[in-house]
Amino acid sequence: MHDLSRRKLLKATAVGAGAVALPGLLSGGTPGFAADTAGWSSSEKHPPARLTGRIVRPQDPDYADASLGWDELFVRYPLVIVFAQETQDVVNALTWARQNDVALRVRSGRHSLEGWSNVDNGIVIDVSELKSTQIDVAARVARVGAGLNQLEAVTALAEHDLAATTGTEGSVGLSGATLGGGFGFLTRYLGMACDNLIGAEVVLPHGADGAKAVEVDLHHHSDLLWALRGAGNGNFGIVTSLTYQAAPLRSVAYLQATWEGLDDLHGVFDTWQRSAPFTDPRLGTQLEIHKSEILLFGVLAEGSEAEARHLLEAVLSIGSPQVTVQLGNWGDIYSGFQVPIEDEPANWKFFSQFTNEPFPKKAISVIRGFMEDAPSEESNFFTQAFGRGAQTNEPQGGTAFPHRRALFYSEPGAGWGTRGEPDSGDAVTPIAQAWIAEFSQALRPYVHGAYVNVPNIGMAEWETAYWGENFDRLRKIKAKYDPHNVFQYEQSVPPATC
Repeated sequence: MHDLSRRKLLKATAVGAGAVALPGLLSGGTPGFAADTAGWSSSEKHPPARLTGRIVRPQDPDYADASLGWDELFVRYPLVIVFAQETQDVVNALTWARQNDVALRVRSGRHSLEGWSNVDNGIVIDVSELKSTQIDVAARVARVGAGLNQLEAVTALAEHDLAATTGTEGSVGLSGATLGGGFGFLTRYLGMACDNLIGAEVVLPHGADGAKAVEVDLHHHSDLLWALRGAGNGNFGIVTSLTYQAAPLRSVAYLQATWEGLDDLHGVFDTWQRSAPFTDPRLGTQLEIHKSEILLFGVLAEGSEAEARHLLEAVLSIGSPQVTVQLGNWGDIYSGFQVPIEDEPANWKFFSQFTNEPFPKKAISVIRGFMEDAPSEESNFFTQAFGRGAQTNEPQGGTAFPHRRALFYSEPGAGWGTRGEPDSGDAVTPIAQAWIAEFSQALRPYVHGAYVNVPNIGMAEWETAYWGENFDRLRKIKAKYDPHNVFQYEQSVPPATC
């Protein structure tokens, strides 16, 4: 599957297979910078940069682990990986990349689902070790380093009975999830994760070959804040810290229901899609359909077990599900349902989509048919209720995320292979990829759009699928802050040309 296996990696050349050593790669120290008075698109030149931070190169013993992402379907071999320890390391790395004309990618939680946070023969600027946390409890404002994952963020806020929307999986990077929109159990209650974002520190290209850090909020570079809220993943700059407006959250009721087999799928799915998106906005729900079972998850903010069961009574009355309910602090509940990464399949493929109208019986039959033929038990059809809730209202300053009026979000996902065993899933790979392609094609009459955090590779008109009518404005903002298109990958926002 891969040109160079991880076992053979350390036998490669000192700078990686097919790579060319560039000036400054092995350098240390911190460059000096002249006073910044020019704009981003000026011709100002910066002093030669040197890489700083924790630097990993192909000849280092930890290179294989440092270059590996969560989805092991994608393996890349960068020239160098810079694990930033402070913002200046990011400034230095971006400047170095520009001065040496090296392709670059930005990485935080390593969950880029098409492998776009890594690159062959280029530089990966990794912010995962920027893990500072500052919480103003009285103002309910949290400023956190871009390296926090979602579990770390939820835990830190929950210690003060505070919360902001995050996704469901704790190992996912907080910044990546937020910058693409970000939704989870608290979406209907608190809005999108990007709605909670009120500021950021961002390292931007500057001058002809440099970089600089700027503070972004409603009063400073407000157009960039708008763009970061839903289109900020590797498009405009490198976010090094994020500031959130948090909300009080003392406790939640967490409900899980399990139906064995798929015989109840039509009743469960149809009842859920016609009730969960319209019920009390304190309740966030997800359905996860596997080849051998149906799972329903619900989180009721500031609610009791009796309330949770009552709000989901219509769904729970179908068949004979096993139901459990836990009450407690959101941080404790959240950590309790996390699955260790080592227990997950190595390889994944997804296809994201939104729905505005309830699925007809035929669409639900399509789901059942494909799930019965899923390539593995871990493969699933996942869906999240939107509907009536806080996510329908944009925050002050607006956001680039366009799918607020969806009834629900969904994605078929295939997981296969054994983590840590290179090429273990090769025999299943073409089967899983074909299954996803056929599944997504069969659902096309019932869905629209796509979610940029779960990119659909090869999708026609992906620009409007992700961002709708906001795409032209994003291109203009790109032209302002990254006119030379330093930040680019397969589905990145290009700058406007006029």
